[in-house]
Amino acid sequence: MARPATLTPKQPDKKPRVRNAKPKIERAALKLFIHEGVDAATTREIADKAGVSEGALYRHYKGKDELALSLFQETHNRLSQLLTEALTGAGSLDAKVHAAVTAYCNLADEDFLLFSFHLVSLNRYLPYDKRREDDPVSVTERIIVGLMEAGAIAKGDPALKAAMALGVVMQAGQNKIYNRLPGPLSQHAPALARAVLAVLKST
Repeated sequence: MARPATLTPKQPDKKPRVRNAKPKIERAALKLFIHEGVDAATTREIADKAGVSEGALYRHYKGKDELALSLFQETHNRLSQLLTEALTGAGSLDAKVHAAVTAYCNLADEDFLLFSFHLVSLNRYLPYDKRREDDPVSVTERIIVGLMEAGAIAKGDPALKAAMALGVVMQAGQNKIYNRLPGPLSQHAPALARAVLAVLKST
């Protein structure tokens, strides 16, 4: 009597090593983080959506939390730099504000998926920020203090002024995320700049 064939346990499919895996991982993570949330997304889902092995993700990041923070900081740091350059440059208050708002809008249009993640993640990551000197909010507050001391705008609470001014552009960005604002954000830059100036010059 013939012996029954021994069944070999099926081995899990191994994905071949993918070149340029990191950008694929980051794009897949952004989509999942925005639509599902950082807490709900898993490293397995990110890897599957990116078409790479889960091990490939861990070769670049310790886990999804480090990946999420890295993606947030990428936009956060660039925004800080752009605001500093625009608001501390030469020119009138109107010119500086228009330059800063235009820089903000152009950054959004450059990679709106990445920008969207930054915008929807502010409440998650900013409470843990150590208020570095180059933080976008700190930069804005510091510039407003200088404008008040120079007599360019009325005296007041610089923190409140900064919150109101930043709120103009941030709410516009939020509305674009939810398809309530058509077209690229940069096409609205002139109107947003005028609104920010109105906030800064209010008493």
